[in-house]
Amino acid sequence: MKILPKITTKRPASQQALEDSLIRQEAIEGGKLFGPIAKGHDRQFFCLDEHSWVWHESWSDKNGVHNLTTRYEIRPNGVFKVKNGGTYQGLSSTEAANLLQAAKLYAAKILPNYQAALNK
Repeated sequence: MKILPKITTKRPASQQALEDSLIRQEAIEGGKLFGPIAKGHDRQFFCLDEHSWVWHESWSDKNGVHNLTTRYEIRPNGVFKVKNGGTYQGLSSTEAANLLQAAKLYAAKILPNYQAALNK
């Protein structure tokens, strides 16, 4: 017989569905921060968690469908990126500055939406 209940980190399905929906909406809005999106293209940029940012692009052309996903991870020893599941690489100072600027733009665009929702 178990004396202590099993501790789980699983969230209720409804909470997980809400979080997934919010991330999808944020990703779409984040993708718009960098100018117009060409017809037939999809661009997303979002904060996955407190240490991870994701840039995703997809498009179709005569050669088929193309996808590019870059994940940026903020670690104590630097900022690293991985493209399409490849090898992690450190960011140059210019790229790190660009990511910081993108994160600031994202926060300025996304956070007011949360504030408005909380004040309803």
